[in-house]
Amino acid sequence: MTSIRQEDFIQSIADGFQYISYYHPADYIRALAEAYAREQSPAAKDAIAQILINSRMCAEGHRPICQDTGIAVVFLKVGMDVRWDARLSVQEMVNEGVRRAYMNPDNKLRASVLADPAGARRNTRDNTPAVVHYEIVPGDKVEVICAAKGGGSENKSKFAALNPSDSVVDWVMKTVPTMGAGWCPPGILGIGIGGTPEKAMLLAKESLMAPVDIHQLQARAAAGEQLTRVEELRLELMEKVNALGIGAQGLGGLTTVLDVKILDYPTHAASLPVAMIPNCAATRHAHFYLDGSGPARLDPPDLKDWPQLTYDSSKGKRVNLDTLSREEVASWQPGDVLLLSGKLLTGRDAAHKRIQDMLAKGEKLPVDFTNRIIYYVGPVDPVRDEAVGPAGPTTATRMDKFTEMMLAQTGLIAMIGKAERGPLAIEAIRKHRSAYLMAVGGAAYLVSKAIKTARVVGFEDLGMEAIYEFDVKDMPVTVAVDAQGISVHNTGPAEWQMKIGKIPVIQVNG
Repeated sequence: MTSIRQEDFIQSIADGFQYISYYHPADYIRALAEAYAREQSPAAKDAIAQILINSRMCAEGHRPICQDTGIAVVFLKVGMDVRWDARLSVQEMVNEGVRRAYMNPDNKLRASVLADPAGARRNTRDNTPAVVHYEIVPGDKVEVICAAKGGGSENKSKFAALNPSDSVVDWVMKTVPTMGAGWCPPGILGIGIGGTPEKAMLLAKESLMAPVDIHQLQARAAAGEQLTRVEELRLELMEKVNALGIGAQGLGGLTTVLDVKILDYPTHAASLPVAMIPNCAATRHAHFYLDGSGPARLDPPDLKDWPQLTYDSSKGKRVNLDTLSREEVASWQPGDVLLLSGKLLTGRDAAHKRIQDMLAKGEKLPVDFTNRIIYYVGPVDPVRDEAVGPAGPTTATRMDKFTEMMLAQTGLIAMIGKAERGPLAIEAIRKHRSAYLMAVGGAAYLVSKAIKTARVVGFEDLGMEAIYEFDVKDMPVTVAVDAQGISVHNTGPAEWQMKIGKIPVIQVNG
């Protein structure tokens, strides 16, 4: 009988979450590099380049791939012949491992987990508790998968209780366009089919833990090999989802997904539950075993798997934030690449809600937003000589309901975030002749290198959701919605869907 010591298990969990914070799986990087080589859309190719450059920087510098270092998810398969040499429960041991990983002073990760989710939403400060899934299996080992899932991709999870005669393909093709780009494509779609509603969701999540291997299926199909129905479904969905033309970061292009994963399970005769969960460009998971001989050993990947790319900042239009005017903002065109320098304010969900409450009460705001730009970000704490830790954008649509208020009442003239804006925000931007700028999700460490100083200027008690003032130098962004209300997240995918030409064009508004 194998004995698993408490300290070995805790340290393995801690090492696992540190490891995945800065190392992409090598299979994902190889697939992304191939997508970069194939991509013909200039905007999408630039976005993929930033993700690849960021990934290599993180692998070399041991800093987080994304500022959203995720909610900790652990899959455990515990052998029936294992005994625990431990005083803590398995959940408590996992939590202690997560706590060590996220509080590591050499690479502190962002605490994003909130207790009392429907009430006070109090930050637990150490990213615990983890979400743990258990299975008891034959054997004398413990199989562990550590995954860090960011909120942007988790929020795009979908479920449907289909009728047995309904088409899973039709549901996926109808649903993917509704997900927008907040899940940071190109990524991976995980699909669970069958069982019960909660089983389908778990299957979808678990499917994402497998390596990218769609290329092997494609080669087998090309060689005429017999495939299972699930394998055929994966290939069909891979082709059809990419034919939507959504592309990297939703800008329009050839690659929206790098793989489609499917797990299924027997279900009730009256049921066809289907779940879909995306993995974003910050795909993070590690797989290891414990056999009683000590903590797990996680070998670093070979940096040869990363392409040698550099970001060319000479192609952007330079913007001085300290002298920015409404007239200059109105002159920006959709798709323009801007390099921002000067003072930049930050704020996301909690800050916007507090601003709304203060304005409703007639209270003075702690910051003057007149002729300023706000960046939707919750950065990682800095280490060593950093001004700020990785500081990539958060999903902008969550701030849509606050956009009219911010533009009408605070003097704000532009915003920076991730992915598309919805109709409500686009109309406010058009009405106030403002602009929305997009930074690349999944390039957080690269973005942070443009931030020279950072200080909290409002709502310090909100932690990573406080209002910061960044002093930036040549921070790259793209004009995603201009003063006329034209959105590249509408025009780009529509253009590339027509170019790919494999499925009917989806009509878009705006």
